[in-house]
Amino acid sequence: MASDNTQRKIVIVGGGIIGCTSAYFLTRHPLFNPSLHKITILEAQSIASGASGKAGGLLALWAYPSEIVPLSYKLHAQLAKEHDGAKRWGYRPVHAGHVDAIAKTRTPTIKDGVEVGGVVSGEREGEWQKLPKTVQKTMKNKIGVQIPEDLDWIDKGSITNYSEMGNPDTTAQVHPFQFTTSIASLATEAGTSIIFGSVTKIDYTAEQGVKSVVYEDKETKNIRTIEATDVIISAGPWTSRIFPPAPITALRAHSIVIKAEVSPYAVFTDIKLPKDFGKAAKGTGNVTRFVKKVNPEVYARPDGTVYACGEGDSLIPLPKSSDLVECDESRCQEIVDYMGAISTTLHEGEVLIKQACYLPLVVNDEGGPLIGETGIKGLLLAAGHTCWGIQNSCATGKLVSEFVFEGGAKSADIGRLDPRKVLRS
Repeated sequence: MASDNTQRKIVIVGGGIIGCTSAYFLTRHPLFNPSLHKITILEAQSIASGASGKAGGLLALWAYPSEIVPLSYKLHAQLAKEHDGAKRWGYRPVHAGHVDAIAKTRTPTIKDGVEVGGVVSGEREGEWQKLPKTVQKTMKNKIGVQIPEDLDWIDKGSITNYSEMGNPDTTAQVHPFQFTTSIASLATEAGTSIIFGSVTKIDYTAEQGVKSVVYEDKETKNIRTIEATDVIISAGPWTSRIFPPAPITALRAHSIVIKAEVSPYAVFTDIKLPKDFGKAAKGTGNVTRFVKKVNPEVYARPDGTVYACGEGDSLIPLPKSSDLVECDESRCQEIVDYMGAISTTLHEGEVLIKQACYLPLVVNDEGGPLIGETGIKGLLLAAGHTCWGIQNSCATGKLVSEFVFEGGAKSADIGRLDPRKVLRS
């Protein structure tokens, strides 16, 4: 591999997991020279302030797209081994399964004089909008009600079917906020700088390519400019706001974290709701939001908590920045009630966090992500990772480093993910 004696000023737009892994792998690339190459992450709010800090953190060899999943899964294991990821960001292998269950109607619990649980507020109806992660996973190995013995935190009386989706050889997890902030720290230790500000313009010409990035400083609100030879746009759902040709839209998703010490499983559910579900609180007028079934996902974590996420929605447009994301309390409570309806353990657990974020979706027939050149010299795109951003972050970061220092992807064949095939004019 030839040496790179070119001075480079590399600006990464976005401090989520894709931006942070890009910085990390740039600093680990054999051609990286800190005396010649300056790397800057430009983040509007804080590291992992969007979906990267609020995701489930599932890793799987059965994820998609197949072009980068094996590479990324392998790199996750290597990073965990090298940097003590088990302790630092909760890396561990897990089981994964799909559960068909029937919800139980529970009497609401009284906490601080307020009824909680047992009902799902609101009077909205419609089909559950599954997140992309579960839409493309085909169930297999159905074994009826013979569920694993250590999956004892889902009530046996509620389960009608169990299907294995993955095992500790093919499935793992990380805590996404801890992973993202740790990778950012490792990148800064290797020379990466972090600036907090919102991009207002990427300056480039057809002849010269990328010249600079203009941004508004988060603290002072002053407009500043960073010279750049290379710009990587990895701003998640905000990517098209910064670079309009990118066909990326946003899907809001709510999630909760419950305090509960349970066995290491990631569980995808198909919960059938009884007709009287959500009507246990007399006189409230509240009814269940869906008349048939719901599909929350739930992941046990090694820190004594359980993460659960609900459906996607597009009711509230993507706000200007991650700090303005609106969390609908009722949608979080729905997740609490649905999970509590099939798990006594989760029903009795303390709800620690209720939150929302936006996932980046690529608007095309093949899905995403989009990784690579844009047709503008020095401008790369790494965005549109849907629900698998944490899983595919390591491969994306490594590939970005290869585009910058070697002129193209070397570790994986990602021709199908070429942004130039789908960029809008």
